[in-house]
Amino acid sequence: MSANNETTFNPGKGEGQSVGVAILGLGTVGTQVLRLLGEKAEDFERRIGGPIEVKGVAVSDKTKPRPGIDPELITDDAYSLVERDDVDLVVEVIGGIDYPRRVVLAALRAGKSVVTANKALVAAHGAELSDAADSSGADLFFEAAVAAAIPIVGPLRRSLAGDTVNKVVGIVNGTTNFILDAMDSTGADYGEMLAEATRLGYAEADPTADVEGHDAASKAAILSSLAFHTRVTADDVHCEGISSITAEDIAAAQAADCTIKLLATCERVTDESGKEGVSARVYPALIPRRHPLATVRESFNAVFIEAEAAGSLMLYGNGAGGNPTASAVLGDVVAAARNIVHGGRAPGDSTYANLPILDFGDVRTRYHIDLHVDDRLGVLADIAQTFADHHISLRTVRQEGANPGARLVIITHSAKESELAATVDALSKLDAILEVNSVIRIEGMDV
Repeated sequence: MSANNETTFNPGKGEGQSVGVAILGLGTVGTQVLRLLGEKAEDFERRIGGPIEVKGVAVSDKTKPRPGIDPELITDDAYSLVERDDVDLVVEVIGGIDYPRRVVLAALRAGKSVVTANKALVAAHGAELSDAADSSGADLFFEAAVAAAIPIVGPLRRSLAGDTVNKVVGIVNGTTNFILDAMDSTGADYGEMLAEATRLGYAEADPTADVEGHDAASKAAILSSLAFHTRVTADDVHCEGISSITAEDIAAAQAADCTIKLLATCERVTDESGKEGVSARVYPALIPRRHPLATVRESFNAVFIEAEAAGSLMLYGNGAGGNPTASAVLGDVVAAARNIVHGGRAPGDSTYANLPILDFGDVRTRYHIDLHVDDRLGVLADIAQTFADHHISLRTVRQEGANPGARLVIITHSAKESELAATVDALSKLDAILEVNSVIRIEGMDV
């Protein structure tokens, strides 16, 4: 709510008054939202203090058969629907960015509260949407945009509002977790498990957004914004996917008593001078088997939070799918509808801290480096000197036989990303290095 702006106060419609709802999109999630609103109508009315009435459903193709749905509700004119006087609340489950942005802004500017499951939209245009909501006094809810049924937005906005969150790290994409977990348990390669994920419906026909990390990056932007009271967009998130992870990488992780997960890591960082900044990044990383996130199997998601007073917390559950996502959407619908009936607004955007976004080169973490080298005297000394020249300390070095040469698996202590990149570049130029097989970061070794 805008400070000292009396026009944004919502006195409420009053106990027993109905809440008119418009649903935008009737795919997997929209269909489940509409079904549950009908099946649980009496429960929702008791929870809200007034009945919910679906006034319309916007779709792209009105001619498509939709058994069991009143054809009078169907429209292909989303703009007219959200601006109707009998619509109080808009549920957006279309997906995409440009078109949903225009329709959602139209709804918010018309004073209609919005519930969205659209992580790409919130990550790219969260500030604009929040400003529109503040100007009109409407609510903007997006619990389903991060991890479907897992409640993470609410705890960061409310439950931890009196604490200082230092780190949020999570598995927030079910497709990639299914693939990596299957590679870990079967020894199969990436291509085989991607094909299996597609066959089982975990991966889209075009899996790029998932496997290249873009989906997780949008969620990392949202989590960082909430946790650190700083506006973070998807463009601020360093993003790498899992398509380069090999069966050999998985085997090397197992040898180090680790597993590989695609992690979204959001961190409050304080430098030597005491200046704070925010790092948001997505990449595949080794995590020790003892870490709680290592136990997250198949397509499940989990988010691990480190806060000053609360300590360590983990939220775990279904992070995708029609019913789990509909559950989160409907939780927001109940909260928004209560405010419409009884008055008031939910907590809005909080970016007072306005911390700087760190350059990825300044981020510190540990590394697992797999090298194919000549098997001769002096090679290990040359490699160790190269690390020392770039201010990187070695934690462990393991040598295995190879034909030809030898394989060195190195785990470093914490180092800057820029130092590591320079080290790998220098190693690749050594005559003794036949190939840099892989460089994978390590998270969670302090747990």
